[in-house]
Amino acid sequence: MIDESFQYKIISFKIKSPYTLELIFNDGAIKEINFEKILSSEMFSPLKDQKLFNQVSIDPEVNTIVWPNRADFDPAILHDWDEFKDELIMRSSKWEVLQKSN
Repeated sequence: MIDESFQYKIISFKIKSPYTLELIFNDGAIKEINFEKILSSEMFSPLKDQKLFNQVSIDPEVNTIVWPNRADFDPAILHDWDEFKDELIMRSSKWEVLQKSN
């Protein structure tokens, strides 16, 4: 039986390489995620600046990664990244096309 009240929390992270973080979750899972392909929306495009991207921290209230411009991700999406990344990349590429057409 799945405990639906369980909430994923990021307990630590490491910057592994440009735009790539290793995330450690409260259930022991470790995920290495490269965010570069999804940095196209209004909220996430500023993170293309590597200096800003590297200012990532953990928000102690919601237990997820957050940047100074308030960009963040639901920790459940990050935990199950492989299920969501293709959709996020597709949406990001559509946003990039919209930005270029304006």
